Amino acid sequence: MEMVFDIKSIMQNLPHRFPFLLVDRIVEFVKNERIVALKNVTINEPFFQGHFPDTPIMPGVLIVEAMGQAGGVLVIRSQPSENQNKLVLFMGFDKVRFRKPVVPGDQLILELEMLKMRAKVVKMAGVAKVDGKVVAEAQLMAAYGE
Repeated sequence: MEMVFDIKSIMQNLPHRFPFLLVDRIVEFVKNERIVALKNVTINEPFFQGHFPDTPIMPGVLIVEAMGQAGGVLVIRSQPSENQNKLVLFMGFDKVRFRKPVVPGDQLILELEMLKMRAKVVKMAGVAKVDGKVVAEAQLMAAYGE
């Protein structure tokens, strides 16, 4: 996979910062269509202190949040350049399913595809994978604008 956006580019597109920035790299980007991002999961993540100390598992809601952040980059970078400083706010997540636990040492691959894009609302389908196996999936809706 070829790197398309490094962490500095991601930070120029998302308002999130440590410890809540959950996308490390964008490896594929097709404007208005799809994005593939990755998150390296390490034992140093602050949420592993409490989820769970003896059996560290990445919380499912953070996997979906990582999908949302990758989707946010897709939405922002699909806009005309004069609109790329607007905020993307997620409105809902549907059909969320968790298939396998994500643990320290995993590399989470986030694949999002644009399903519908209207003036201020988008709908995307997301899949999270580890080692080619689906660990989570969801449909995401977001509002784009002010």
